[in-house]
Amino acid sequence: MSDSGYVLDMRSTAENHFKLVTVNGSHCIDVSGGELWEDVLTRCVSRYSLAPRSWTDYLSLTVGGTLSNAGVSGQAFRYGPQTSNVTELEVVTGKGEIKVCSETQNPELFFGSLGGLGQFGIITRARVKLQQAPDMVRWIRLVYSEFEQFTRDAEFLVSQKEGESFDYVEGSYCNSDDSVNGWPSVQLNPVQEFNPSHLPQTAGSVLYCLEVAYHYRNNDHSSTVEAAVNISWTAAICRAVDIRVDVNMEFLLRVKRAEEHAKANGDWDIPHPWLNLFVSKKDIVDFDRTVFKKILKDGIGGPILIYPLLRSKWDSRTSVALPEGEIFYIVGLLRFVPKGPSVNEKVRENREIVNWCINEGLDFKLYLPHYRSKEDWKRHFGNQWTRFAKRKASFDPKAILAPGQRIFKRGTSTRQ
Repeated sequence: MSDSGYVLDMRSTAENHFKLVTVNGSHCIDVSGGELWEDVLTRCVSRYSLAPRSWTDYLSLTVGGTLSNAGVSGQAFRYGPQTSNVTELEVVTGKGEIKVCSETQNPELFFGSLGGLGQFGIITRARVKLQQAPDMVRWIRLVYSEFEQFTRDAEFLVSQKEGESFDYVEGSYCNSDDSVNGWPSVQLNPVQEFNPSHLPQTAGSVLYCLEVAYHYRNNDHSSTVEAAVNISWTAAICRAVDIRVDVNMEFLLRVKRAEEHAKANGDWDIPHPWLNLFVSKKDIVDFDRTVFKKILKDGIGGPILIYPLLRSKWDSRTSVALPEGEIFYIVGLLRFVPKGPSVNEKVRENREIVNWCINEGLDFKLYLPHYRSKEDWKRHFGNQWTRFAKRKASFDPKAILAPGQRIFKRGTSTRQ
């Protein structure tokens, strides 16, 4: 995980900072960089009936870890990634200095650390924006056989104003021949059974699922909830198979339940050569045509996520590299592969996909990036590279932090 370096387990610092604060009339929570998001959720809801605005799908991750990358889930279209939902950080820089930073105080360190891959400092505290936690969630999954229709509806939903659409929008790809990510995985409730007879006769083995959620309170009348959902539904969705269920805040812990099931089966600790990308709207149809329908036509043995995000919800001052254009898609290939030769095969498949994107000139970026050379990192950051390198020289001039990423060589001055 950290070639020629150390990995810090900071979970023991979880109790160091937990405190509710008010910033410009809005609630925030101070939390340790080593606290797990699932614990932040539990404590905020139980103590204050509040919750962070933006999440990752998997919550057994640390606050500092996701803020060092971006932190993306189905709420990001509304509130931006987790990096857009913090107002203050405490960071230990590569110089060994403890700095409190924000948009107005040490702003270069603040924005550099957000999405900075741990290159500038270790996040020891974060001040996270909160909102009223919902009591219940209307969870709906829509099934499409045509990619263009799926993307059209998804882009429509994420472009609507708050209060005019859903509170959560994600999407996924499934293949009927894939035992893990096939048609049986479409159902939200295990007692339900997906009936492919609802699909048009022209449907092939590939399906696309649009997953949406609407938050509501216990005292909201059922007719009010139904009306709100149907307004969005009527405006945006047509010719889709509809599966829906009502759940409580366990909705945010749904991946945790999948983890527990995988651990019980002995599947959790097998290798998972994942690949996560941001792909521009203008290239996503070509990506589907070649990657989903050709390279990955037999599935991947795990979930495949795909859904649109809005660039305007991301702060360009952070270190995160994004495609151009207002709408881009996150694509997550979340494989679980038995130990053996198949692991290297899937790693090669990941490289094949990335090389195809480069050779075809797609506007894309790796999310959770890893490259083998400094030149690849320069290509990744593009016109942000100069700023990234200057921040490194300011806050970690001897390149002590995160040497395993091979961006900067440890022990040599980054001032060039």
